[in-house]
Amino acid sequence: MAKLEALEWYWDEAITAEDSVSTNAAELNRFLASVEKRAFRMAEIAVGDREEALDLVQDAMCKLAEKYAARPSDEWGPLFHRILQSRIRDWYRRSKVRKRLFGWLPATSAAETDVAEVQDQACVEPLRQLESENFGPALIAALQQLPIRQRQVFLLRVWEGLDVKQTAAAVGCAEGSVKTHHFRAIKALRRILSEYDSD
Repeated sequence: MAKLEALEWYWDEAITAEDSVSTNAAELNRFLASVEKRAFRMAEIAVGDREEALDLVQDAMCKLAEKYAARPSDEWGPLFHRILQSRIRDWYRRSKVRKRLFGWLPATSAAETDVAEVQDQACVEPLRQLESENFGPALIAALQQLPIRQRQVFLLRVWEGLDVKQTAAAVGCAEGSVKTHHFRAIKALRRILSEYDSD
């Protein structure tokens, strides 16, 4: 009889664990759906290429799901952004190496044509047309002029709404550095975008 009770207890525990895993997976899916568009835009601003940005975001999402799905849901935001920012830094490192090794090669006309076609297709999108008539492109260009760390901190603090501690965890630096980078980013953006200042 004791064995039967132990087996029932084990089965109940297994079902409870399975339910918590599926609940956790559903929560994780909701979290990823809530951050995917902003994360994609962040990565696109950082690397300047839609396909590369999509790859970086997907890789960060997979890594979060693979390594940190069991962590409490309030930790997912900083963890996800830390993974994404790490992937973006890795992309910059690889780009530098590629430029050093292959930068002297001339671009082929086929590659230039492909880029022109992609740019033309992007301009046809209604959202892109709307952005071209508004402040959006100027802001994106200004963000791309910022040093990488300032851009990361600014986007995480302002766009994602992370606090100083969460941003420090995501970027991998001290809280004081986050405050400094954020201040410098705002100062630089005000200078670059001074023509849009309503004062």
